[in-house]
Amino acid sequence: MKFLVLVLCLAQLWGCHAVPPGLGAMVYRELNCDDPETEQAALVAVDYINKYHDRGYKHTLNQIDKVKVWPRRPVGEVFEIEIDTLETTCHVLDPTPVANCSVRQLTQHAVEGDCDFHVLKQDGQFSVLFAKCDSSPDSAEDVRKVCPDCPLLAPLNDTKVVHAVDAALATFNARNNGSYFRLVEISRAQLVPLPASTYVEFAVAATDCVAKEVTDPAKCNLLAEKQYGFCKAIVTEKVDGEAVEVTCTVFQTQPVLPQPQPDTNSPTPGDALAAPPPPPADQPAAGVAVGPLAGVAPPPAALVNRAHYDLRHTFGNVASVESASGEAVQVGKAPTAVQPDAAAAIKPLVRPCPGRIRHFKI
Repeated sequence: MKFLVLVLCLAQLWGCHAVPPGLGAMVYRELNCDDPETEQAALVAVDYINKYHDRGYKHTLNQIDKVKVWPRRPVGEVFEIEIDTLETTCHVLDPTPVANCSVRQLTQHAVEGDCDFHVLKQDGQFSVLFAKCDSSPDSAEDVRKVCPDCPLLAPLNDTKVVHAVDAALATFNARNNGSYFRLVEISRAQLVPLPASTYVEFAVAATDCVAKEVTDPAKCNLLAEKQYGFCKAIVTEKVDGEAVEVTCTVFQTQPVLPQPQPDTNSPTPGDALAAPPPPPADQPAAGVAVGPLAGVAPPPAALVNRAHYDLRHTFGNVASVESASGEAVQVGKAPTAVQPDAAAAIKPLVRPCPGRIRHFKI
């Protein structure tokens, strides 16, 4: 009898510690990572990345790692979700839908994103409350295992890279019968050992100058309706100089749209977190720039020795998140999980996560 009383007391004590303060009996529900509802939330998160990631390349969903669905007062649910993404070959300025973009392959030195999202589902609609990402290229060792001779990513401010972009853009403008194009960013680079050459990818923007008539590029201004392009080039070293091969795809013009004014009379919870402010436009390019930059802000100085644009700088200004209960909490202090059904512990354990790999794992 005493043993039974002791067991009951211990059970009550465990129950007191199992429920996070302030959440009462609120529990989360677990979904399979490959559940259609989970995937819908994940795709909304990926769209959010591509909307606010203003440098480098679009990302696509590769795997859903974890998901918890919390009730939200007074209505709706919050999907606490972790996803892995892969970089595609489409630049962020490319209007091609990400579903039609090819994934960067392992032999091309792939880049993986690792993201945490809180996605609100209310009245059947999904919206992002919180986003935190970082990304990194595959390790050199792993690339070598797949392709021993494949070139690795080079720093975007490497002197050979800067020179290759400068030479490629000059060649493109010399052949162009239309607008003079200015550099927006150096997006990707690789140093090829044999034959000794530099491969680069970079974004450009059209100006109001005619390419054949430019004498002072600094006097050329961007078009009112922005027109961007994306170039790939390889500059090969030769005994008598160098050979430049460059191809550029120019996208359709982007009309200037009026910016919506905030409705100060009826603010919506979470609106302040839904759209991080754009990066400051007055930060120095610190050596990455080739000629006059155009179109987007120069990269922060911390990025200039990197070989890619890390996703962590996309949402760096988000500091808090609306919790599942509708209350603001600090990032990294998520409520402790409560098991939704103690009786379920005696059933066979089914691991619904992580989900399937859509492309390949880095």
